Amino acid sequence: MKLLETYILRRVGQMFLVALLPVLAIIWTTQVLQRINLVTDSGQSIGSFAKLATMILPSIIPVVLPFALVIAITQTLTTMNNDSELTVIDAAGARRSVLIRPILLLAAVISVFSFFVDNVVEPRAKTVVRQMIAETYADLLSSVIEEKTFRKLDEGLYVQISQRMAGRMLKGLFVADERDPAYELIYYAKEGAVDDTGTTLIMHEGEVHRKTPDGNVSVINFDSYSFDLSDMTENRGQATLRASDRDLWFLFNPDPADKDYTIRPQSYRAELHRRLTDWILPVVFALFSLAIAGDARSHREARLHPMVSALAYAFAMRWAAFYAANQIDTDPEYIAVLYAIPIVSSIVSIVFLGLHKRLVMPSFIRDRISSFWRRMQERLLAATGRTGGGTAQ
Repeated sequence: MKLLETYILRRVGQMFLVALLPVLAIIWTTQVLQRINLVTDSGQSIGSFAKLATMILPSIIPVVLPFALVIAITQTLTTMNNDSELTVIDAAGARRSVLIRPILLLAAVISVFSFFVDNVVEPRAKTVVRQMIAETYADLLSSVIEEKTFRKLDEGLYVQISQRMAGRMLKGLFVADERDPAYELIYYAKEGAVDDTGTTLIMHEGEVHRKTPDGNVSVINFDSYSFDLSDMTENRGQATLRASDRDLWFLFNPDPADKDYTIRPQSYRAELHRRLTDWILPVVFALFSLAIAGDARSHREARLHPMVSALAYAFAMRWAAFYAANQIDTDPEYIAVLYAIPIVSSIVSIVFLGLHKRLVMPSFIRDRISSFWRRMQERLLAATGRTGGGTAQ
């Protein structure tokens, strides 16, 4: 690789990491905070939560990579243009491939990495997460419920125990069951235990209060009472895998006996075609970013920052691909649309690059974005109590 190509590759690569890491950290943090209840509600250790947080990363990386690449390309090329480096490269008679080749090489490497994460790492990580969550709630009372603390087991079902003994024995049981709108049940028991299957709570020496909506209360004393937990435990401890949790080879050849596949085979079809198109997005985004910001421009030219235009195209294309992938569930004709989105975009970008023309946003959209940006700047200046240094004539 030539010295100039190495220089461009290094600058774009550095900017790519600068853009990727903060955005990835922010999105990852928001996803992790949504699952903090796994620790607070299930009594799990911080180590289990850290493992869960790590397993979330593979599902975020393929989404962030293309946008970080757009930011890296447009910001680097704009800086090089402002420093007159693009002008010097053109004046020296260098081919445009000197600029395009290192960027497309980086985009190709990112696409291959995205394919690997999306089809190998992410399905395994999601499987581990589902199994962790299933195992966490597998034993509802004997390990999850803390002593002297109310815990919500299900919608309208709350449990408290005063002491946990050896051999799955529980002391001082209190159970409030409001799942049936026709009446409320409150159980008190001196002691109890969960059977070996985890489907029944057997209470001893207690009473049950039954309250109807009209306020009538009946009390029944019991020596032994069995409380059914099968509705809550029959699916816990066993992770149900969805289409997004499967590897690429399973999507190509699904198991006809798989329960989830027999219920929703169309979701597996949609997931397969999404996997086959998403990984190429870094190359597609790199092509139209080059078409937008890859030529020397005058500093006096009034225009939007190339990053704004490139990100607008990127978000529009990503939304279109996401919409088409979702519609495949009900309409297989959207498969062609899903493949056409990156293909058409790539062809248009290559044509503009070959003709040495800039890919620009339509003027009416560009003007509205520029006007919105100016208003935001003015409001920001007014809010911070600052004034501008003058107006351009």
